[in-house]
Amino acid sequence: MEKTFNLVRREDGIAVLTIDVPGETMNTLRSEFGPEITEILAEIKADNSIKGLVLASAKKDCFVAGADISMLDACTSVEDAKALSQQGHRVFNELEAMSIPVVAAIDGVCLGGGLELALACHQRVCSQNSKTTMGVPEVQLGLLPGGGGTQRLPRLVGITTALDMMLTGKQIRPKQALKMGLVDDVVPESILLATAVKMALKGKRVAKKVKKSLLNKLLEGTSFGRNIIFDQAGKQVQQKTQGNYPAPAKIIDCVRQGMAKGKTAGLEVEASHFAELVMSTESAALRSIFFATTEMKRETGAGDVVPRKVNKVMVLGGGLMGGGIASVTTSKAKIPARVKDISEQGLSNALSYAYKLLDKGVKRRHMTPSARDNIMSLMTTTTEYKGIKDADIVVEAVFEDLNLKHQMVKDVERECGENTIFASNTSSLPISQIAEAATRPENVIGLHYFSPVEKMPLVEVIAHKKTSPETIATVVAFARKQGKTPIVVQDGAGFYVNRILALYMNEAAQLLLEGQSVDHLDKALVKFGFPVGPMTLLDEVGIDVGAKISPILAAELGERFKAPAAFDKLLGDDRKGRKNGKGFYLYGKKSNKKAKRVDESVYKLLGLTPGTSTPGELADVAERCVVQMLNEAVRCLEEGIIASPRDGDIGAIFGIGFPPFLGGPFHYIDTLGAGVLVAKLEKYQAKHGDRFTPCDRLQEMAATGRRFF
Repeated sequence: MEKTFNLVRREDGIAVLTIDVPGETMNTLRSEFGPEITEILAEIKADNSIKGLVLASAKKDCFVAGADISMLDACTSVEDAKALSQQGHRVFNELEAMSIPVVAAIDGVCLGGGLELALACHQRVCSQNSKTTMGVPEVQLGLLPGGGGTQRLPRLVGITTALDMMLTGKQIRPKQALKMGLVDDVVPESILLATAVKMALKGKRVAKKVKKSLLNKLLEGTSFGRNIIFDQAGKQVQQKTQGNYPAPAKIIDCVRQGMAKGKTAGLEVEASHFAELVMSTESAALRSIFFATTEMKRETGAGDVVPRKVNKVMVLGGGLMGGGIASVTTSKAKIPARVKDISEQGLSNALSYAYKLLDKGVKRRHMTPSARDNIMSLMTTTTEYKGIKDADIVVEAVFEDLNLKHQMVKDVERECGENTIFASNTSSLPISQIAEAATRPENVIGLHYFSPVEKMPLVEVIAHKKTSPETIATVVAFARKQGKTPIVVQDGAGFYVNRILALYMNEAAQLLLEGQSVDHLDKALVKFGFPVGPMTLLDEVGIDVGAKISPILAAELGERFKAPAAFDKLLGDDRKGRKNGKGFYLYGKKSNKKAKRVDESVYKLLGLTPGTSTPGELADVAERCVVQMLNEAVRCLEEGIIASPRDGDIGAIFGIGFPPFLGGPFHYIDTLGAGVLVAKLEKYQAKHGDRFTPCDRLQEMAATGRRFF
């Protein structure tokens, strides 16, 4: 069996322990490594010639990427999970207790258990490599740092900074790490090992005092002040998570108890809390998302078909979507993008949009001005079809007008190469209808981004019946280069994400017309776990956009998609949402910076007198909107719009913010039980009509007790 840890003794008395997990591109920590590392540490202790120890990695751009998450799924009880944490504690405590200086030489990714390993060392030095990042992202999997991180990190960088890292999962870059005291030095990659060896030769050094603000010094210096920090953190966590995620509260408790009772007691609390979280439904759901996205990265979307290389992209339309698409193409994929618009103003807006996004990175010192300018040089503009003969993909991001899109298809086929892919960013029009104007329909595909493009992780790759497998594979690979998570869906009005979203939004509008207030509607769905409520979302997306999509969906998919009459009245009053400062909420000078305020005049416009809701009623409001989404998601699977429940879960979570702790619509249906969901739908059907009719697949699953997973 190949070894993971390789010990080399140097003539100067320093030993270098190199981590290299066999057969993997990244180092991850596994429970089976325990005996090997324990044996090596015992060997080091017994060798008096070793004066210091350096931990390093043999992997390029990776120190240790964290613990192997798959071993958590092997845990069948809280006791199993607790034993994992305690094993990590024993090894890291033993490393920390070494009488010789131990230095971690960090190059590349150092996350989760990897950072906890580094924290157990006496000193840390990291490289200036752009791939070098440090963090404890366990909270994103519904977990907490279970290898002593909740105890060592606050003692090293301060309570406030440590809580911020652990509660957000943010990743720290080298300069920032040095400033906060997370590492002792930052050096070029070429001298990283030599620097670590020099540090070890100097012997153990007293840890530097953490630089804190005056307020943090005052607060962290007394038990009374520390309690204020913990209480405030708890309130912020509750407000942000609505109590749906147990991990943040347990992280705070680990730090609180560890600072009050000492590190040993804190480690015991950490192991207990870690074990409870591993066995929680929330963490299981979040881990399922992690495994699903990891699995999807290996897929082409078209079987064994090899994607073509994309060397140049053209974007039609310089609006917010076009500018965003061009920006992620140049900044993430590093592929030249040529933007075409009918006006110079549109092109100027696209360039300005991309520049502002990059300049944020400069201001935050994540990139240099020259790096920003180099990326900007990849974006060019034109008002005519010039300089685009060699474009491999043309992404169309113009208005939702079928005739206009037909003209775009004809223009591209005339001006570009015979293999140029035409990818439409339409949000609702069937791709087959757009492809009707094409002489080469095999090159036509949908590539549906979500707004804002630079932030939203999902894209839907929409294939119609004549789209070639090579076109699908090429567009999927292209989307991944842009930093996106693509799901391949089949053609149909609204595709998948907008289709399930439309019924959810329609039901919210129906509830509004029945007398629910705007803020109570939003509060109900945020409490359920969505990042924003439906009324806020409609304001952000644009009420006019929602109004345009609804008739298309109703015409293609039937009466259940018919939008409530509210849209006509809202548009008649020129209410488009945030974009024109007039929607369900107040914007501009009338708004409140601390809390959004409802534009009360919307009630008079709609002829409503809003009521108030009790907590129980809020839960009913949320349920009524959500069951519509769940039912339609299963219909999409039934009709073959999505290939699998996995893709449906990822699409809903990454596309519209379906609560991740529920695992996605299909995981949530399994949790509820198909029979329970059918009963809820039938209850609403009897009261509100056939738009709640359970789909055939759900009824069959309810009868047989089948599950999706």
